[in-house]
Amino acid sequence: MSQVHAMSDDQVAGELKKMTAFIRQEALEKADEIRVKADEEFAIEKSKLVLQETSSIDSSYEKKFKQASMSQQITRSTVANKTRLRVLSARQELLDRLFEDANKKLKDVSKDKGKYQGVLKNLILEGSYALNEDRLQVKARKADYDVVKKAIEEAQKEYGSKVDKEVTIKIDESNPLPEGSSGGVIVVATGGKIDINNTFEERLRLLETDALPSIRVTLFGDNINRRFHD
Repeated sequence: MSQVHAMSDDQVAGELKKMTAFIRQEALEKADEIRVKADEEFAIEKSKLVLQETSSIDSSYEKKFKQASMSQQITRSTVANKTRLRVLSARQELLDRLFEDANKKLKDVSKDKGKYQGVLKNLILEGSYALNEDRLQVKARKADYDVVKKAIEEAQKEYGSKVDKEVTIKIDESNPLPEGSSGGVIVVATGGKIDINNTFEERLRLLETDALPSIRVTLFGDNINRRFHD
């Protein structure tokens, strides 16, 4: 099953890798712009504080100096927090756009019928192994029925040879996937109470959840919390 899962994830992850280079560069440029703006704001705030405190220095100089130092620390912390939030917001916008673009690209996978049939076979096999029942149904887009039928035939043969047990798989034509779906299948046990959602949209959602930490490292590299508090 791990080989099947890897093939499905690679199909989606391939599109993500194509966008990584320019998305990462854009993220770095945006972060640099925000940091420059933050330095300017801090310099202005610091100048104001120095002018205010210098004009009012008197016999209590030591006390006022400590107050000024504390004010600068507060100002630095405030500016750093504001900058951190701006960078986080910019990064999240880039990540959202990345997965939106990937979702649009998913529909292109079904255009190559030969490759698409192989992907469907593996998705059906994965569901069959997980459910481990003699009779299963597959939900798919009506437009995919022909290629799904061929994928089912291949999946049934491979399933029988691997587990030495036959499985009967049929298309649930009474409940097809929406035509607006990007593709893939849902494998359903006979009773209809248990299913394995192997649609492209669901696989991308799982990838977004599971791979998001490594994607952040790939795109942005550093630890933002440490960066703005050191």
